[in-house]
Amino acid sequence: MTDDEQANTGRMGLAMMALAWLLVGALLVAVFSGVLERQRNPNRALVASGNGEVTLQRNRAGHYLAPGLVNGHSVDFLLDTGATSVVVPGHLAARLGLVPGPAGTATTAAGNVRIYHSVANSVRIGGIELSRVPTIINPHMDGDTVLLGMSFMRELELVQRGDTLTLRHRSD
Repeated sequence: MTDDEQANTGRMGLAMMALAWLLVGALLVAVFSGVLERQRNPNRALVASGNGEVTLQRNRAGHYLAPGLVNGHSVDFLLDTGATSVVVPGHLAARLGLVPGPAGTATTAAGNVRIYHSVANSVRIGGIELSRVPTIINPHMDGDTVLLGMSFMRELELVQRGDTLTLRHRSD
């Protein structure tokens, strides 16, 4: 083998090794990002039960996040018993079919903000769906997470045990 052939073989070997390390790195990123997402939202694969009951696992931060629907559109909910209403970030409102109604002011952790009252035709989490749910559109809210507040949860029985929260539609 000539010196040029040996040099080419060596470069090809280095290139193959670099490619192998890149593939291993990409695989590790994919695996760990999935782990991190499951830690952030352990309820990502929420299954609707037919009995009007939903059981959620608390995430590492102590919050309950879950997928759901607003007017038939997929959203991620953060359950917030301190929120009076379902609260939607302003940039999501049109996509969710929400029409801004009367303006108002809300007191938030960031201070007083201008909000708009609306009504969601339907809000669903798991097998629980309610109609005509009072909703707030908050144009100052960042992110894509919808706060699932008491305008929805007041119709439910909430039972927390350990790291699980069970929601049941009340049969008043």
